[in-house]
Amino acid sequence: MPGDEASAPAPPGPAAPSAPSTPPAASTPLARAERFVWLTARVLEQRRFAFHFLGGAPDAVDAALGSYLGEDGGYGHALDPDLRGPLSQPLHTAYALRILDALGRCAGQRVERLCRHLTRVSTPEGALPLVVPGPRDYPAAPYHPVCDDPPGSLLTTGPVVGVLHRNRIWHAWLFRATDFCWERVETLRRPHPYEVRGAVAFLDGAPDRARAAAAADRLGRLVRERRLAVLEPDRRAEYPAVPGGAPGEQLFPYDYARRPESLARGWFTDEEMRRSLDFLAAEQQPDGGWPVRRRAWAPGSSLERRPIATLEALLTLRAYGRPPEAPDEAGGVSLPGPGRPR
Repeated sequence: MPGDEASAPAPPGPAAPSAPSTPPAASTPLARAERFVWLTARVLEQRRFAFHFLGGAPDAVDAALGSYLGEDGGYGHALDPDLRGPLSQPLHTAYALRILDALGRCAGQRVERLCRHLTRVSTPEGALPLVVPGPRDYPAAPYHPVCDDPPGSLLTTGPVVGVLHRNRIWHAWLFRATDFCWERVETLRRPHPYEVRGAVAFLDGAPDRARAAAAADRLGRLVRERRLAVLEPDRRAEYPAVPGGAPGEQLFPYDYARRPESLARGWFTDEEMRRSLDFLAAEQQPDGGWPVRRRAWAPGSSLERRPIATLEALLTLRAYGRPPEAPDEAGGVSLPGPGRPR
């Protein structure tokens, strides 16, 4: 048959080198992280990594993010890996706005349309629920329960409102949502650690800076009194785990103060912050990625979550002057930000 004709044997050549199963030991932390991202990440996180660390174009990130945009103006399709399916959800919106904020593109008709979507899915008090119920029960993480009449959540409303205010977005939806955030933040007594993170995201973008500083001061004292942040990583077993979380799921100072200009930075001393960042840098795994401490509930979600955690770790370390290419040696990097806890 055609194509079955015998041909002269080719001279033997050198064997093709096999791909290394692990990155070279001499590679930098950033190089190992890059390899991990190319091996495991979605296109969106690959584009984000290229934008933040390789000089990539913002248009590529924007295009990748656009594939998650729904016809209703919201974001869906498991943009946040813990909520599967096509439905637009507040957690997806919070992630999308963080990306647009980093690109400097949190403005225009896209955000106007998004705010109209948020108006439609808000609770009677004007806030965003954790999960919006849909016509079908798409898979969701067990720690994000779906109910028919969900209450407003600071965990979702705080980050969305904070980013919109920081970008000077004005929309009718923001008025009641902002009031909801202030009321929740200023009346928290026994907060969940992730609720505190939502509060910080709101306070860091709130227009009333004096009121935000006062609220952050009270919240920081609560975090320390209730031991919601691991201040001594070498004694982390003595700190409580996140309620309802996985074994070993805990938050550290860098989880609250992702950047030195955050109001949460003032909750921790320089030494506490340094120990926290040392721990974060040392958490990089042999495959180049950072671990995810929350409960694993689906293989796809766990796989997609790790590149996001890796990006967040790299961005936090860089924000504090700890570039991955040059790890801190013997505490030689001075940390920006205030040095006295409130």
